[in-house]
Amino acid sequence: MALSQFKPTLWSRRFIVNTDKALVARQIVDTSYQGEIQSGQVLKINEIGDIDVSSYNSTGGVTWQDLADAQKELVIDQKKYFAFAVDDVDAAQMNVSVMDGAMQKAAFSVADEIDQHILGQYTEAGITNSTNLGDSSTGLDLSATDMADLLTYMMRYLKEESAIGRPWAVVPPWFMQLLLHSTAVYGSGRLDAPNSPALNGGPVPAMGFDFYESNNVQVDSTNSEYAIMFGTRDAIAYAGQLSKIEAVRREDYFSDGMRGLYIYGSKVVRPDHLGVVYANFNSTT
Repeated sequence: MALSQFKPTLWSRRFIVNTDKALVARQIVDTSYQGEIQSGQVLKINEIGDIDVSSYNSTGGVTWQDLADAQKELVIDQKKYFAFAVDDVDAAQMNVSVMDGAMQKAAFSVADEIDQHILGQYTEAGITNSTNLGDSSTGLDLSATDMADLLTYMMRYLKEESAIGRPWAVVPPWFMQLLLHSTAVYGSGRLDAPNSPALNGGPVPAMGFDFYESNNVQVDSTNSEYAIMFGTRDAIAYAGQLSKIEAVRREDYFSDGMRGLYIYGSKVVRPDHLGVVYANFNSTT
């Protein structure tokens, strides 16, 4: 592949599209802070406190309230790169579809890292309940008959925090299986539906939630319990971008190289809108 034939804008676009398709966790975060970012940059997020309401007395006038503001910081502190070489012998037979396949693989690998990073923030969840949601020491032992009760507790705790927007949850495959087998949630015939989201990549709607399936759901190290995150989209702020992509001639080798750098960061800005269920599959049912 001659370096003169490399079109960085074209490859950059393909990389970003492929990353978006592979990245499950990006669908549950607030990306409104996205823009031109640099590694190490700190994005300031302003937060306005509540406004007081008082009874009006025509002879007493009004009391003015100073706005109480606070700031949270979204730090772009994650940097991931890929770099792969193409030997001159192989380059003679190289075509666009092969390079596009390699870029898709690179995009998926970066997306996998971002998934794990975002889903690892379950420790910052503000919605916890050891009795109804389990904890890292004693998780819930779940079967299909437990699904309806669990989902009602998850929804209840979000509503008690006045969370707005459609709730989401990211679950491991065994949880999705139990959910789809729950007659209390779906009745019968759910798995036979030809247009079932579960058969087409999700998300799967259930009792007001959108459920996303992921193998990147984290296992807490305390007692090997799955940490299943749920919440609304405003709970986690995320920003990321492909910072650089380039083709280079590798010194001392008869080969070309392709390398790219992706930078990103995420921050739990509304812990009261983020919850975690600690659970495992009940293998006896």
